[in-house]
Amino acid sequence: MKKFIPALFILYALACNTPAQEVKTTGSVEKLDPALEKIIDPDVAIEIVAEGYTWTEGPLWVEQEKMLLFSDIPPNKIFKWTEEKGAELYLTPSGYTGSTPRTGEPGSNGLLLNKNGQLVMCQHGDRRMAVMEASLSSPRPAFKTLVDNYQGKKLNSPNDAVYRSNGDLFFTDPPYGLEKNVDDPAKEIPFQGVYILNTAGEVKLLTDTITRPNGIALIHNEKTLLVANSDGDKARWYLFDIGDNDSLYNSRILYDATAEAKKEGGLPDGLKVDKAGNIFASGPGGIWIFDNAGKLIGKLKIPSACSNVALANDDKTLFITAHNNLLRLKMRK
Repeated sequence: MKKFIPALFILYALACNTPAQEVKTTGSVEKLDPALEKIIDPDVAIEIVAEGYTWTEGPLWVEQEKMLLFSDIPPNKIFKWTEEKGAELYLTPSGYTGSTPRTGEPGSNGLLLNKNGQLVMCQHGDRRMAVMEASLSSPRPAFKTLVDNYQGKKLNSPNDAVYRSNGDLFFTDPPYGLEKNVDDPAKEIPFQGVYILNTAGEVKLLTDTITRPNGIALIHNEKTLLVANSDGDKARWYLFDIGDNDSLYNSRILYDATAEAKKEGGLPDGLKVDKAGNIFASGPGGIWIFDNAGKLIGKLKIPSACSNVALANDDKTLFITAHNNLLRLKMRK
């Protein structure tokens, strides 16, 4: 007698025997010091979790929403990525709200949260630091200007930023959002500055000595300012001690990667610092990892130019924006 097998059972059996979708990976871990193994499993894979963008930047992990936000600058958009749904459009326009069509990199760049949990962004096209006047769960392109000028002159195009624990905002202002870059006729400030916007709403120039200031962070209990310089002729990470009235002194170089920049793609760009003081910095050839004493202990060798990183999962996960991709590295379980 022929047995009858329900169709539902057949479908279930097929599903159970269907191989899982292959995870795309890229790059490798390069250990330069044994200390790296305390941070990263050397055998871990660097996953490609989203792809097909133009130039990804400004990754931000939002713990309360369990989502990663990131900018795609040329098309003027922010996307969100979640484990459940992958990547989705989150907000457009993100950095340029004007009506005149323009080329170049008009969208948002660096993204961060203020003390009220609002989304703050470096807006290239609108040439300002702004906050989104909408909840994180219901985004809309309604923005309030935080700062858009220095001494009455329009900013170049704010690139990256970091908040101090007291609410002061540090940010960099290179020319990358201007259509003709440093030679754009609309450029009003003759230098590329690093600034602070204090809680009273006052903006102060901290330094105009860095040719292309980019990624920025506070280290050593907020007593030292770290700034990346995305200049191929001066591919460096600079350190400044912060003195009275936020004056900078004791300028020095953490690392000069100019020689490496001549050989590999990518420049010192965005960076983040974990709770232990380790620095994850995009640079020539991928992500450079420095310990809390400033020693280079390893690299993530990635074939496409990396722009920035974000830490998540209590510093156990690293997200990387790399050219047209979003990458993820599960550093520790």
